[in-house]
Amino acid sequence: MASKAGRLVALEGTSGPDVEATARKLVRALCDKPSEGGVSVWDSSNIFYELRKGDTKGLNPAPRTLLLLYAGDLAFRLRWEIQPALDEGLIVVAAPYVESAIAFGKALGISKRWLVELFSFAPRPHACYRLKEKKDAPEWKVKRSAGYLEFCCKTLLSAPPAWDAKKIRSRFIDYLDALEKRGSCRTLTEKTLGNS
Repeated sequence: MASKAGRLVALEGTSGPDVEATARKLVRALCDKPSEGGVSVWDSSNIFYELRKGDTKGLNPAPRTLLLLYAGDLAFRLRWEIQPALDEGLIVVAAPYVESAIAFGKALGISKRWLVELFSFAPRPHACYRLKEKKDAPEWKVKRSAGYLEFCCKTLLSAPPAWDAKKIRSRFIDYLDALEKRGSCRTLTEKTLGNS
């Protein structure tokens, strides 16, 4: 008898700590037992950790480089975390997954075609959720250690040309809004989380 197929669930959003914490709640809501699922978070490969902790004076990766690094990290996550868990029939919440990287690229004017081709190696998730955030949230901070978008914005702020982190975040949210309008992603609700 074949084992049941695993399910890949994407969770996208602008605040790294909120996405990661919510991903853990989502796994609990989707699984009958803790052993039936897990979370795969960005920077599992430590690419960005090394950039944060190393001597990065004068190292200011361009937007496409940041996207290529994310693609490398995602390939690592797929190979060593996500696919093995799916093969075992588990539920995996990828926090974030492909759409956050595409949203970041689109926010900087990178062509959708290039972005889609870059992430064509990644399997489609069975479901895609997003955290609904206010565009003008005053509490959103640009910290290199917080999450992918925060890391990228902090990196871009320290290099020419001058980038505006609030505009990048606003365009990122616009992309997720459009994705939701097309039915490709849904806002995660307390009902989905089972009020956990």
